Amino acid sequence: MNAADFLSGISMATFAASAIFFLKFWIASKDRFFLMFSAALACLSIERVVLFVVHDSATRSRSDLTEANSWVYLIRLLAFSLILAAIIIRNRNSRLP
Repeated sequence: MNAADFLSGISMATFAASAIFFLKFWIASKDRFFLMFSAALACLSIERVVLFVVHDSATRSRSDLTEANSWVYLIRLLAFSLILAAIIIRNRNSRLP
């Protein structure tokens, strides 16, 4: 295990803790903004685990590694799309009288 793997584990744990933090706010307020942020942070946490598993397996060929990396980027795209959607929905709803 090298320093990059260690820092990836720290960021995974931080994303997971943040997802739980926003989930607690959603339970208290039932505001879907917090639920969407929680889901996005959970996706980012899962992305870190997938990235670690993909790069940790030394038996994969170069083409398998490239294909697996595309799945990692799709997970990131989903997470950032959830964050963007949460912000847009929140701002659209706040303009109503």
